[in-house]
Amino acid sequence: MLSFGTRVIGGPRTKYLVVAFWLAVIVIMVPLAARLSGAERNDTQAWLPGSAESTKVLDRMAAFQSPNLMQAVVVFERSGGITGSDKAVIASDARRLSRVGHQDGPVSGPEFSADGKAAVVVVPLDLGPNGWKLASSVVDRMTALTRGDPGLQTHITGPAGYAAASAKAFNGIDGVLLLGTVLIVIVILLVCYRSPVLWLFPVASAGVALVVAEGIIYLLAGYGGLTVNALSVGILTVLVFGAGTDYALLLVARYREELRHTEDRHVAMGVALTRAGPAVIASASTVILGLLCLSFAETNSTKSLGPVAAIGVAVALLAMLTLLPALLVVFGRRMFWPFVPRNGSAEPTLDGPWARMGRRIARRPRPVWILTALLLGVLALGITSLHADGLTNAQAYRGHPAAVQGEQVVAEHFPAGVGSPVIVIADAAGASTADHILANTAGIASVTAPLVRHGETYLQGTLVSPSDSTAASNVIERLRAEYQRSPQLGALVGGTTAVNLDVERAATHDRNLIIPIVLVVVFAILALLLRALIAPLLLMATVVLSLLATLGVSSFVFTHVFGFAGEDAAMPLYIFVFLVALGIDYNIFLMSRVREESKRSGTLFGAITALGATGGVITAAGFVLAGTFAVLSTLPLTTFTEVGFAVAFGVLLDTVIVRSVLVTALNLELGDRVWWPSRLSHGPSAEQVQDELGTIPSSHR
Repeated sequence: MLSFGTRVIGGPRTKYLVVAFWLAVIVIMVPLAARLSGAERNDTQAWLPGSAESTKVLDRMAAFQSPNLMQAVVVFERSGGITGSDKAVIASDARRLSRVGHQDGPVSGPEFSADGKAAVVVVPLDLGPNGWKLASSVVDRMTALTRGDPGLQTHITGPAGYAAASAKAFNGIDGVLLLGTVLIVIVILLVCYRSPVLWLFPVASAGVALVVAEGIIYLLAGYGGLTVNALSVGILTVLVFGAGTDYALLLVARYREELRHTEDRHVAMGVALTRAGPAVIASASTVILGLLCLSFAETNSTKSLGPVAAIGVAVALLAMLTLLPALLVVFGRRMFWPFVPRNGSAEPTLDGPWARMGRRIARRPRPVWILTALLLGVLALGITSLHADGLTNAQAYRGHPAAVQGEQVVAEHFPAGVGSPVIVIADAAGASTADHILANTAGIASVTAPLVRHGETYLQGTLVSPSDSTAASNVIERLRAEYQRSPQLGALVGGTTAVNLDVERAATHDRNLIIPIVLVVVFAILALLLRALIAPLLLMATVVLSLLATLGVSSFVFTHVFGFAGEDAAMPLYIFVFLVALGIDYNIFLMSRVREESKRSGTLFGAITALGATGGVITAAGFVLAGTFAVLSTLPLTTFTEVGFAVAFGVLLDTVIVRSVLVTALNLELGDRVWWPSRLSHGPSAEQVQDELGTIPSSHR
């Protein structure tokens, strides 16, 4: 690795070839990356579990209507009651809405409420397979076409209304996330490096990595069957800049350290790659493999997130271990100005605040780790208030978009499920029985006449309760149970409520399956890297404890600060994967250095030296990653806010408390035994270690 790093990546001549290679790659990838947004799939099937009953209904609906059908429910309301003039206006608006375009069938209504205060018009729309992006403009046109007398309020809700709300929430998400992420990274790097120039190189390398990753993902989406949606693209931006900058910080810190030991910057880079490279590769491998475990998920949106994010981290790793070192060597020491590291200058980290903290912990490590673990345990108690059983349509947004207001008006004056019907598809021979079961199920307000085509029958039922409510989900469960008692009907139950129910169930399945797999994968990587069993077990325990504390604090904040009604069903899994895979990074950075130093001076001095050498850079890396994920919280979507806050808080907790205090105290408590069963474990006992501490000069304690 040393020879390779010196002669190729940071070699006197080959460094220019490395930079030229990346320039050629970026020229090829820029036009491909620009097309990625056009390859996104945000339709219902792109998010659903492939084996779910509601997915099968969508597949069989093609014989009766477009699978891309979404209904726009236009609701009119006058609090004092609909007047005769209002009825004429509403009828005129209904005729105007029939000319909006993209219709898949006639406009139905107006239908007036029993209390005489509201009316609804339902417009069936076929916006194509990528209709999610068209929904916003179509709904805006519909809003412009509806007019009323003063006091007659109009809202557009239903699936099309919510699709428009989602489109507006995601509009410009890539630019917002990219700008916010880059600004945060720049600010933190300026503070960390105290150089007006050095920050350019990690940011430029991360930007190149993002473009290349987007280009690769576009090719896989277009020609390899990879599903890409707005969620995975948003996470991609954050991960590439967050993880990539973390790797850059570790490499630059080690490079600067080696510049103080040699005059030749090429040799310094070779040593830096040799010493820091394995830890960076192990860290990235942990993240990549952890993310790829999401491929075992049933939910398509979760399954697709894994490979998309893993590709981003892999490209970021490659860029930070090739492009960044080449750029650093090309421009030499002057880029560190005004704090240029000179050969023979003192290494400030070895007697800095982190090293002093390590020596203080070393005096009494047992009380330190016990008190820290108890603190984390207390924070974890908040997890009892975690309600990750899904969000309603209204709860999914921060704010009150028109679709939410419209749904509330519909629920006040009509059966709340208007516009989001229960859909039943059964064999044609059992049409009357299927119709009877649907019509006589509690919670169904009305049923359409059976439509028979190609040996199948199609039924729609209007729910009494809102389509995203628990009561509506209970209706779906009762219906499915009834139809299962008559398997000869071949009946399947779908529709918006069934989709929500299937997604929640799949999220629970994914969480129960993937979490153990990720834990095993991460443990295996740690064991291989550290060549031990005790150290990986301790690190896994600290990360899980940190995760539980994060979920506890996050649950409290979501409820009592943000005022959220609950958590998205997939949120705990996302937070687990990100925190375990990314959080273990910092422990890898620390423990790989502890192991390196322990070979020379034992675990006591190794733990203190490693904390002093890596404390500042790991903390800076934690702030970078926390800051990039915090950008997600700026989006007007509850799930993004929850994931952004929880990961940001968890990363800071892990870097500031768990890694620097808890892990260091455990290292000092166990001494060389932490490396069991490797040869490093046959060192002094914990009591001997404490005795040895007395040999440290008081000025260094």
